Amino acid sequence: MIANKDVLLNVDNLTMMYGERVGCENISFDLWPGEVLGIVGESGSGKSTLLQCISGQSKPTSGTITYDTRIDGKQDLFNDMSESERRFLMRTDWAFVHQNPRDGLRMGVSAGANIGERLMSVGARHYGNIRNTAEEWLGKVEIMAERLDDLPSTFSGGMQQRLQIARNLVTSPRLIFMDEPTGGLDVSVQAKLLDLLRGLVQDLGLSVVIVTHDLAVARLLSHRLMVMQQGQVVETGLTDQVLDDPQHPYTQLLVSSILQA
Repeated sequence: MIANKDVLLNVDNLTMMYGERVGCENISFDLWPGEVLGIVGESGSGKSTLLQCISGQSKPTSGTITYDTRIDGKQDLFNDMSESERRFLMRTDWAFVHQNPRDGLRMGVSAGANIGERLMSVGARHYGNIRNTAEEWLGKVEIMAERLDDLPSTFSGGMQQRLQIARNLVTSPRLIFMDEPTGGLDVSVQAKLLDLLRGLVQDLGLSVVIVTHDLAVARLLSHRLMVMQQGQVVETGLTDQVLDDPQHPYTQLLVSSILQA
C-alpha cells in the first residue's frame, strides 16, 4: 500500500507477536490531518499493543508505520528513522497522553516546570517567556495561574490529567496518542475533561489516535472508529455509523453492553 500524499500517518500490515501470542495482526489504516480515530475493544483485544507500536514505543514484528514529517516528508518510523530521531519526534510533533497522568508528568517539579521542560526540549531558553507560556497553557486547560508553582502531587486526578495535556500540547504537536485519557476519573470529572479535550482538538486542528473501552468517549471524540477483537480489526467506519448500526457480531455485543469492557 502506498500512502496517499495527504495522509499524515499510514499503517500497513502491522503485526506484533509475543512469541506465539498475537498482540495485533495485519492492521492497516490511514490517519488524515485533523482526524480523530478511536480504537475500541475489550481488555486484551490488542488496542493498547497497537497504540504502543504506532506511537514508536514498541517495534512491530512486521509491517510499516509511515509518518509525514514536517521537514523530510514521509518517513518509515523504524526503517528510515534512528532512535534519536524518533525520540525528537515524540518531543515535538507527537504527544502521548497516558491513562495515569503520573506516567506522563514529573511529580517532583512544579506544574510550570512540567510544561517548561517540554518547551526547553525544543530549544526554548528564555525563562520569562517559558514561564509566561506555561501560565498561558494552564489557563487553556482551566487550571488557575496561582497553581503554577505547585507540585502535581497537590492536584486532584482530573487536574493532573489537565496538566499532562498542557505539557503535551505546549510544543504544538500535530499528532496526539491517547491511552484511556478519562480512565479512573469519576463521571463528572470525565465529562469536564472530555469537553476540554474536544475543544482543544477542534481549536488546534489536531490529529488524534485514542484508545478507549468507553464507547461514550469514542462517540464524543472520534470521527472514525476501529473495533478490535483478539488482535484483529473486525469493523471500521464512521463513529456514528459503527455505533448506531454495528455489523459485526462482536461490535453488536459491545454496543449492547453484553461484553464487560
